[in-house]
Amino acid sequence: MKKTILILALFLSGCTMSTQKNFPSKETNDEMPILYQQDVALKKEYCEKVKKIEPPTITPQEDIPQPNLNTEDYDSQEENPFVAALTTPISVFGVDVDKASYSNIRRMLNNSHRPTVGAVRIEEMINYFDYNYPQPKGNCPIEISTQLSDCPWNSKHQLMRIGLQAKIINTKELPSANLVFLIDVSGSMSDENKLPLLVKSFKVLIDGLRPQDRVSIVTYSGQANPAIEPTECSKEGKDKIIKYLESLSASGYTNGSEGLEKAYQMAEKHLVKNGNNRVILATDGDFNIGPSSNSEMKEFVEKHRDKGIFLTVLGFGMGNYKDSKMQTLADYGNGNYAYIDNLSEAKKSLGTELWGTLYTVAKDVKILVDFNPAKIKAYRLIGYENRVMSAEDFRNDKKDAGDMGSGHSVTALYEIIPASSSEKINNIQSEYTSAQTLNNSENFATLRFRYKNPNDTTALEKDFPVLKSAYTKTPDEDFILAATVTEFGLLLKDSKYKGEATFEKLLKDMQNLKSDSKGYTDELKVLIRKASEL
Repeated sequence: MKKTILILALFLSGCTMSTQKNFPSKETNDEMPILYQQDVALKKEYCEKVKKIEPPTITPQEDIPQPNLNTEDYDSQEENPFVAALTTPISVFGVDVDKASYSNIRRMLNNSHRPTVGAVRIEEMINYFDYNYPQPKGNCPIEISTQLSDCPWNSKHQLMRIGLQAKIINTKELPSANLVFLIDVSGSMSDENKLPLLVKSFKVLIDGLRPQDRVSIVTYSGQANPAIEPTECSKEGKDKIIKYLESLSASGYTNGSEGLEKAYQMAEKHLVKNGNNRVILATDGDFNIGPSSNSEMKEFVEKHRDKGIFLTVLGFGMGNYKDSKMQTLADYGNGNYAYIDNLSEAKKSLGTELWGTLYTVAKDVKILVDFNPAKIKAYRLIGYENRVMSAEDFRNDKKDAGDMGSGHSVTALYEIIPASSSEKINNIQSEYTSAQTLNNSENFATLRFRYKNPNDTTALEKDFPVLKSAYTKTPDEDFILAATVTEFGLLLKDSKYKGEATFEKLLKDMQNLKSDSKGYTDELKVLIRKASEL
């Protein structure tokens, strides 16, 4: 028994102990059993081999290629160039009331990231803010105002601001709403700033709805699920909708195309004639089942908008956010696009601006500017790259354009090179050196806008001159705000048209901004400081 215990103890001992303690001396080997001697010999041979093995090379963690966890997707647009007014005096674009770019940029800066260039859409940054434009008079749902002044980032140039203001419709006068909430509940929506924030945001929206408004809900992950049939927004109805929203959880794949199909079917089935029929899509845009390319989505929503069903797109989250898809859906779905980065933004987009988001007062709104080459040598439309049209498209009423909701304002800026400038355009100098002799008009330009009433197919057109008196050395607060936001956008894009703009200069210029009651301009100043530090 003692021998057995001794053999077992020796067998279990590790190779790292000294051979003096693990193996008998040569003198005592002969006295041990043969099996034991063989075992000891094998074990000693194994330990010698182990000593000769080179230790594995450990690659430092930072040298190991890491998977790309950021798969956010943005379209990058080539900036609009300067155009010679003498050869191409007409500029046309469709309005855009989307504001998603600004809140998305804010999210990036608050996370200490310099914004992706494709995420910076200057027209959406400008239109995020409120402007004090005059309300429309008479039957026209839109009022236009203009102002010219010096360009802050290029002392040799000027800026022309075009401001459009949509009529504010009394909530009591608005027609009943048939709303379909299309909610992404796939696995990618599980983060706190996605589905949980989405639910809180929809609670804000529901709070502003009236008893005559009806809400349906379609959810989708691997497949679409028509979850709630049209429910009146009485107190009991709202409680039912909220209870369902609070029960949602995220899992599975993302069949967004089937979700859109089911949502449009629901909206069409319960269509309110001459009412406000709209699908409200809330997602991170990460479709991974079914037809999901931008061109397929464009074709799908175009087919349904002609039935009088508009589309609002609400974006949530980060990391796998698909901005390009969201923008495509909103642009071609006769709707608008907002990015919700926090509850405050939800209260702005779906609370304060609810009926501007939900109710359209003018659709397919187009702007035409006919520049006078006797006054203007060249011009450049800032932003609106994906809204630029040919001159022929202005009166082509089959050509879709942007829509304006109740109380919406839209701002567009043109950077202008005066006719007196010796600056060459695209490195070509016109052979006509005396453009001033072309006409005797003192007007800078003639501005035309074209639009349709929400339920009409025939467009209406208005025009008025941009007078010499539109120029001022002391622009108003709205002009200063729009110019400051534009300069900020040019720096974030590192635009080739940024001229003399620097963050150091912008930090000084922004002191001219007056605080507003909602704190938006103060927040803008904070973001400019953060961007300057990056």
